[in-house]
Amino acid sequence: MGKPTGFLEIERQDRGYDKAAARLKHWHEFVKPLPTEEVADQAARCMDCGIPFCHQGCPVNNIIPDWNNLVYRNQWQTALEVLHSTNNFPEFTGRICPAPCEASCTLNIDDNPVTIKTIECEIVDRGWRENWIHPQVPSRITGKRVAVVGSGPAGMAAAQQLARAGHKVTLFEKSDRIGGLLRYGIPDFKMEKHLVDRRMKQMEAEGVEFRTKVEVGVTVTVQSLVDEYDAVVLSGGAEQPRDLDVPGRLLTGIHYAMDFLTQQNKRVAGDSESRAAPNGTITAEGKHVIVIGGGDTGSDCIGTSNRQHAASVTQLEIMPRPPEKENKALTWPDWPLKLRTSSSQEEGTERDWAVLTKRAIGSKGKVEALECVRVEWVKDAAGRMVMKEMAGSEFQLKADLVLLAMGFTGPRKQGMLEQSRVTLDPRGNVKADTLSYKTSVDKIFSCGDMRRGQSLVVWAIREGRQAARSVDEFLMGSTDLPR
Repeated sequence: MGKPTGFLEIERQDRGYDKAAARLKHWHEFVKPLPTEEVADQAARCMDCGIPFCHQGCPVNNIIPDWNNLVYRNQWQTALEVLHSTNNFPEFTGRICPAPCEASCTLNIDDNPVTIKTIECEIVDRGWRENWIHPQVPSRITGKRVAVVGSGPAGMAAAQQLARAGHKVTLFEKSDRIGGLLRYGIPDFKMEKHLVDRRMKQMEAEGVEFRTKVEVGVTVTVQSLVDEYDAVVLSGGAEQPRDLDVPGRLLTGIHYAMDFLTQQNKRVAGDSESRAAPNGTITAEGKHVIVIGGGDTGSDCIGTSNRQHAASVTQLEIMPRPPEKENKALTWPDWPLKLRTSSSQEEGTERDWAVLTKRAIGSKGKVEALECVRVEWVKDAAGRMVMKEMAGSEFQLKADLVLLAMGFTGPRKQGMLEQSRVTLDPRGNVKADTLSYKTSVDKIFSCGDMRRGQSLVVWAIREGRQAARSVDEFLMGSTDLPR
């Protein structure tokens, strides 16, 4: 334990933001890191609980009390080693993870959890600044070859772990750049992409071969990978967006959120407009934008729309407005349902809850408004919550651009999954357990959102690491890779 009385003597302090008016003028990250001395003070607040619930809250099981203690004692390089022992990419999670570990912190019982996410981010950022992070080149080469399909956080984690075990790993990506949703789904103002590029260089030095613009199931067949490689890992994500099945859906101006976000990320990367938007530009500039969906993707659409100078932004959520504060006695240490306001929402948007879109209205083929109705959630005879439209609550919203951010229904079935003939679970994800990560087809494994469904980056990293251990054991008969 760092400082036994730290949580009593030191107030919680977290990273701040640049002011909204300033940060809306650019696409860079705007979080202000805490000075190193203040980070050490925040680490001193950790109670080193007898049962550290933060371990349970963190999907990768970060050894949080240990590196908090090390930071407090100014042993930063050792703290980095402990952090990397469970998480390949803490600079990603230190920026975009919602920090379920903090929700599970014992100090969160009175709403003052340790600033775990901030400490994690500073440990790894300092590691890069101090040149403590180097490629971990394997001491022996096994001669085994592994194909990893999909270069999001699950695929990157699996590929890195397998390369460090001595296998020859090829990471296939259908897009023109590595990173999956890290690259094209998350705006640069939340996570700049040089962070992904830096890890790519490390992985290349460790032996990972990157092959972009190769869509498995289209460019190359699944069978060719099975024939050429000793194991294949499917980590292609849950890319099938949930659609809006209403009259007028095909009007121009209604788009999936990922199409909108990807275009802007490509512009920020320096792509020409013809390359960023080969099928036509989607822009919020001067438009009344409606974002349907209240999650992180919807929030990213808000921040992007405001930076593109939208005339107005409205976010609609079909669920009722959450409570301002959770009932700790009922929820802690689990992730609570409560009202959260993202930095993008703070920058300017109207938010409305319990709203169902009934119809898109337009003329000359272009959307001009949405017809909506308010709903209430009531219990049916079986005790299940069901949605009921409220009579007389219909209203219209002006809309020049509608962005569908209602989540994802699972992986795309066309191409790779159809060719692989792997069994799918009842939700349409690739069926594989969390011990072996083996699919129903010999030599083929699956992990990340493609296996578990839409989830967090931190869950993807965990599954990539665990799948790598299973693949290594499958190839070698035993493994030293951690779970």
